[in-house]
Amino acid sequence: MSQEPWQRAFADYGNSSFLELVRSAAPHILPASAGSEAGPPSLPHGTTVLAVRYRNGVIMAGDRQATEGFQVAHRQIDKIFKADDFSGVAIAGAAGPSMELVRLFQTELEHYEKVEGENLSLEGKANRLGQMIRMNLPAAMQGLVVIPVFAGFDERTSAGRIFKYDVTGGRYEETDYYAQGSGGKDARDTLKKLYKKDMSLEEGLRLALEALIDAAEEDVGTGGPDLIRGIFPTVKTISQRGFDEIPSDEVGRVCEAILADRKRQL
Repeated sequence: MSQEPWQRAFADYGNSSFLELVRSAAPHILPASAGSEAGPPSLPHGTTVLAVRYRNGVIMAGDRQATEGFQVAHRQIDKIFKADDFSGVAIAGAAGPSMELVRLFQTELEHYEKVEGENLSLEGKANRLGQMIRMNLPAAMQGLVVIPVFAGFDERTSAGRIFKYDVTGGRYEETDYYAQGSGGKDARDTLKKLYKKDMSLEEGLRLALEALIDAAEEDVGTGGPDLIRGIFPTVKTISQRGFDEIPSDEVGRVCEAILADRKRQL
């Protein structure tokens, strides 16, 4: 039995996936349509981001610098975004496509909640993000790589969880911590040495900032704390209370303490 046009339209808009809706109605606006045969344009790239589990959830942090080749494109870019009340995305890679993907992901989660009347599970959110990264693969092959870190508080298990991805959208869960970006390896080295189970928020904040400062010392693309301009890493927490930001003044205080301790050790 054939459907009337209005029935087909209603069926389309009743789909719980906003991504599938856009793919059928306006595929040209999706991230995968980015890039060109002529090669990638010169774009700002985000650098080092990380996520660390602590006693009550997850800490997500990132430096503020974006680079364009060997130049600083931006000094105060935000790389940690709220996905919904209990999850966040940290972006590393081409800044423009990364932010576009985050906005689409935010809309996807909101659309699902409105259509289904409930939130996706944390694992379901991680899977949806993997699908979007896979859609960006044609652009990634031309240099517009988007590889975020996803983390959140799982209300079903009352614990923080961290997910990493590869360029094809493959999703992998990390138990305790992960860092991504040009300084990711240096940050992971610090996290590996200093991480301990059941950290307090204060201990987790100090560890995250130690890792970012170490990454900035080794990686030219990662920006360290700028005491002159008062620019410090962005730090967000996700716990049973939801998605929160640690004030810049508090982050700056801990950064200054870390640098002072290191100066004394010289």
